[in-house]
Amino acid sequence: MSSEEQILTPDVRSRASTKGKAIVAVVFLAVIGAFYFFDLMAYVSLDVLKANRDKLLAFTEEHYVSAVALFILTYVTQTAFSLPGATLMTLAGGFLFGSVWAALYVNIGATTGATLAFLAARYLFRGWVERRFGDRLSAFQEGFTQNAFNYLLMLRLIPLFPFFLVNLLSGLTRVSVGTYVAATALGIIPGSLAYTFAGRQLGTINSLAELASPRLLLAFTLLGLLFLMPVVYRKFIRPSQSKR
Repeated sequence: MSSEEQILTPDVRSRASTKGKAIVAVVFLAVIGAFYFFDLMAYVSLDVLKANRDKLLAFTEEHYVSAVALFILTYVTQTAFSLPGATLMTLAGGFLFGSVWAALYVNIGATTGATLAFLAARYLFRGWVERRFGDRLSAFQEGFTQNAFNYLLMLRLIPLFPFFLVNLLSGLTRVSVGTYVAATALGIIPGSLAYTFAGRQLGTINSLAELASPRLLLAFTLLGLLFLMPVVYRKFIRPSQSKR
């Protein structure tokens, strides 16, 4: 057997896949571990942002392109590794770049980071989940895949569902990458605009809890439920009409 044929044997492919998964898992654990080991959480606070806002604004005005690149890269890292600080980053973006441009930069960073987390979860865990629970999850997988875009939009819009959890759990489904990216990019627009706009008034904000007003949360929830209406219609209303 030639060396090329040996490389393609199932045993070699299995070992390569296991090694690749181990590397990805180690990278994720190392980044998350370093974040907490070096106590970087101490810098993820509204007080720290407000204390350094003049320096950040001066750097942005002098090195705009570099500031945008650093902002997007930081947002990608934060989202990909499910680290805390997304709301604070979005506020900072609104203060530094203006609500509309910041919403665009947030969208690029959050969508890219969420896609990386999605792909990592799929690569690491989906095969195991399907082998372990495939029979019991088949109906769910089929239903979710058929209406993936609407479901994902709903999950992105309703604040009850943590962003990082949607990233990871979506990776365990059979939704296509294209559908996931499109639904994520569209679904985070309202929240991005709301928080970047709030960032323009950074000096008047005393707590992040002030941003999560009941009216805003209700508006996002109703908007999310609106995207479920086509699913409800196809699943319940149309079949009952066809039987008449």
